[in-house]
Amino acid sequence: MTMVATEASVSTATPGSKGVGPLLRAWRERRRVSQLELALRADSSARHISFVETGRSRPSEEMVLRLAEHLDVPVRERNALLLAAGYAPRYPETPLDDPALDALRDGMERLIQGYEPYPALVVDAGYTVVAANRGITMLLDGIPDKLLQPPNAMRLTLHPEGLAPRIRNLREWRGHLVAQMERQLALHRSDQLRALYEEVTAYPVPENAPGEEPEEPVPYFALPMRVEHEGRILSFVSSISTFNTPMDVTVAELAIETFLPADPATAKYLQTLAG
Repeated sequence: MTMVATEASVSTATPGSKGVGPLLRAWRERRRVSQLELALRADSSARHISFVETGRSRPSEEMVLRLAEHLDVPVRERNALLLAAGYAPRYPETPLDDPALDALRDGMERLIQGYEPYPALVVDAGYTVVAANRGITMLLDGIPDKLLQPPNAMRLTLHPEGLAPRIRNLREWRGHLVAQMERQLALHRSDQLRALYEEVTAYPVPENAPGEEPEEPVPYFALPMRVEHEGRILSFVSSISTFNTPMDVTVAELAIETFLPADPATAKYLQTLAG
């Protein structure tokens, strides 16, 4: 299993501790955008951008949001920028079980159920599984209950008592997931996420972990997760979907991951199981 693709380290200060300037400069430098280029995008001037970054000028609320948009800053971090500039957060963080999100939850359930018999799940920013279909349940058959309370995609995949012993290209797949978590950490100042990263990277990787190549080479079009299930090797490539233009932090941090059969044998087997 995997999660939404993210980015490398961005230095972010505690909102309000140093003002909005250093935070904006950090995002601009991470995006590799010059002050002039950002000014042109935001209909401003390089002089004004410089004054904002050095604290000589306080940007308006509208300017903070405009710069954040052109720097593709995540919704949660846009709230942090607003707080650092002395403004109230713009984006709410609605609990997923709130009635206001009933339509969203229903839509996600219908989507992943419609993807059956192929596996699909929904995770939040901390990789907690908030919804899953029967394809995922099939892959997790026999996993200890202690790993399912609550289910966490990274823990389920990489824990020595989880899917890890069944993954035939564990070293490759683990490297892929660890790299994604490192990029995710750059965008979220989350102690929970950091603790999860430290936990899963500390899991032992057996010296005799399964090799990366299948017995009969297959021209895969993307890195597959090759997992053993009831004596068969099933191969999947994953696809991740997020919501466009989210106006809520919770919604912005949800990701729908679907697993597509990477070879005809896997597709045929899953169709057979579906009856």
